Amino acid sequence: MTSTNPPLLIVEDEMFIRMIAVDALEDRGFAIVEAGDAREALAILERTPEIALIFTDINMPGDIDGLDLATEVAARWPHIEIIVTSGGVRLGAAEVPDSGRFLAKPYSIDHLVTLVREQLARRRP
Repeated sequence: MTSTNPPLLIVEDEMFIRMIAVDALEDRGFAIVEAGDAREALAILERTPEIALIFTDINMPGDIDGLDLATEVAARWPHIEIIVTSGGVRLGAAEVPDSGRFLAKPYSIDHLVTLVREQLARRRP
């Protein structure tokens, strides 16, 4: 399926979890770019300016976790909407950079899709 929506970046080190999110969002018409860690995500963002939203796990391997990634995205690419997720950490709304959203694991696909649509609706034309 070809998408006319701007691409979303899914950042998740657990391949199976990432595949579920990617498949669900692609099935609903979203274009998806994938990254397995924050460093890979930053490299993608530097060469893909049309990314509209980043959905990132907090706990990932490497020297940058998902919350640090979200903070960097908010500072460098303020047009990108942010959703962070975690099974081990719970965040309040004020703890997610740039009016982003937090989605606790395990999450339902319907809840993920709803949050993605809500965050994308916030974008300025």
